[in-house]
Amino acid sequence: MSTIIVLIPAIPFLSFLILALFGDKLTRKTVGIIGTGSIGIASILTFIIAIGFFRSLPEVKSYSVSIWEWINAGNLKVDISFSLDALSLVFCFVVTFVGFLIHVYSIGFMEKDEGFTRFFAYMNLFIGSMLVLVLADNILLMYLGWEGVGLCSYLLIGFWYKEPKNGYAARKAFIITRVGDTAMIIGIFILFINFGTVNIQDLMQQASAKWVAGSSIAVLTAALLLGGALGKSAQLPLQTWLPDAMAGPSPVSALIHAATMVTAGVYLIARTHILFSLAPVVQAAIAIIGALTLLLAGFSALAQHDLKRILAYSTISQIGYMFLALGVGAWSAAIFHFMIHAFFKALLFLGAGVVILVLDEEHDIFRMGGLRKKMPVVFYTFLIGSASLSALPLITAGFYSKDQILWYAYSSLTGSIILWLAGIVGALLTALYSFRMIFITFYGEAKTEPSFLPGKLMTFPLIILALLSVFGGFVELPASIGNIHLFSNLVDNTLPTVVTKGGEGSEFLFQTLSAIIALTGIYIAYLIYLKKPTLSEPYSHSRINKFFENGWGFDKFYDSVFVKPVVWLSAIDKNDFFDLWNIGLSRLALFFNKRLSSTQNGKMRWYLLSLVVGIAIILTYMLSR
Repeated sequence: MSTIIVLIPAIPFLSFLILALFGDKLTRKTVGIIGTGSIGIASILTFIIAIGFFRSLPEVKSYSVSIWEWINAGNLKVDISFSLDALSLVFCFVVTFVGFLIHVYSIGFMEKDEGFTRFFAYMNLFIGSMLVLVLADNILLMYLGWEGVGLCSYLLIGFWYKEPKNGYAARKAFIITRVGDTAMIIGIFILFINFGTVNIQDLMQQASAKWVAGSSIAVLTAALLLGGALGKSAQLPLQTWLPDAMAGPSPVSALIHAATMVTAGVYLIARTHILFSLAPVVQAAIAIIGALTLLLAGFSALAQHDLKRILAYSTISQIGYMFLALGVGAWSAAIFHFMIHAFFKALLFLGAGVVILVLDEEHDIFRMGGLRKKMPVVFYTFLIGSASLSALPLITAGFYSKDQILWYAYSSLTGSIILWLAGIVGALLTALYSFRMIFITFYGEAKTEPSFLPGKLMTFPLIILALLSVFGGFVELPASIGNIHLFSNLVDNTLPTVVTKGGEGSEFLFQTLSAIIALTGIYIAYLIYLKKPTLSEPYSHSRINKFFENGWGFDKFYDSVFVKPVVWLSAIDKNDFFDLWNIGLSRLALFFNKRLSSTQNGKMRWYLLSLVVGIAIILTYMLSR
């Protein structure tokens, strides 16, 4: 078992090294097999280890393996060591299996791209870094994986770097997430200084034993870790990088949004849930931030024209639901929605990638239309993904995962009717923008004709993800429908069970309300975007719609408050003492370079003379001593 745990992240890293060092000597077919096959093997190993894990429950709840000593300096002793429990197993499954499907799709999507080998090398490094993040048994190794996914997001968002806007989007993502990462590393320092260890389990045990709930040190540390989570998971106020991250290829968007980077913040909070339980103010802030983010992003998604930006804001909103669940102590509900969200969001991004590719890089949904009959597989799978995103009742996985969060947002001890209302309004917005996207993109008159039809490598992953977007939710059914709790029974071996205020009898009423809300949103979208599209025109041209389309003005605000002042200070401080000193050193180096390079003139007589003079100087020095 220990060997398999090590191999799960090791194989993607090995594939990355092979492609990075020898990729230019390999054919595209070989690159595709190595890049995709490595993730497929990791996925198979995850399934094997899952079977063994299930068989060992409840006697054994986790497995640990130490590979080698990494750091031994004073009191700081850190190993490269992994730990697998129910929480990390769920994340490993999503990262490897969904990642594998995205890699299969990528072979067809990137077939003609000149950076084919570089793309798969980066993607393998991305998967490997995320696996290190979720398997690490100490918070410093987790931070290494955390920064690894940050690096890979920079490389992949700016993959088509010849376009300046893509480079800007990559830098923006890297810098904004560094803000959160700085807060996180300070929090890690505080934990180490107080407890003398970086092992996550030891930290949580000592924190619960030594820190009083609500103490200032617990609140400060939890708030700093939350800062890291907000940056990686694109939650308020650090959400602005994610819509611009659509500059990368569509498989990258699917991987970032469904299986890797933006879910890292959810994992961090769930993994360190004991610390957040000791800081109830911070945990309440998580719920509030999640509620506000899901509303803000929902309104923004409803105003977008770019197909991928709609899905980007949708991801911000759905991660907001996960944060809402974490904030009210519904830990397993947050992780369940993470898994289901990975299925339908990967499906939607891959489907969007097909649409954009066959329409010759057209992103504007209002320049699409009429694709329903021309690409039936893409249409029906995209419809299933949108239905699951909208939480279409009973028949989609998204209904069961989102319904749990909405119920606990009201019924948990820290829940409230206000949090539930925020979630239910967000559900209405989700159904509305999801089917707005469907009706405008796939129905009506065709405005751009497809230049080709996608192959099986691109459609096969869509079908698998569509099936998971429907049937994946049946592992967790409420008592009013099926009373199946396979997922929560698994995850509750690692995470505490949510405590409710009672009133389970009213759960069916709340489920009915959420179902009605989802159906209402779909009907409104049908009415104003398909049956009578003129009804949406006044709003589409309004200032408030433009405000939502621009992300509520956050980019403009940050540009005015942070970016422009720094650029201005840099301009007026251009030739200060330090600049002159550095310029002087560089000029001195250039001066000596020119003088020394002039001696390399290719004249043998000059070389012999120099050699004789040098020998004479050395002998004179030696004899004079």
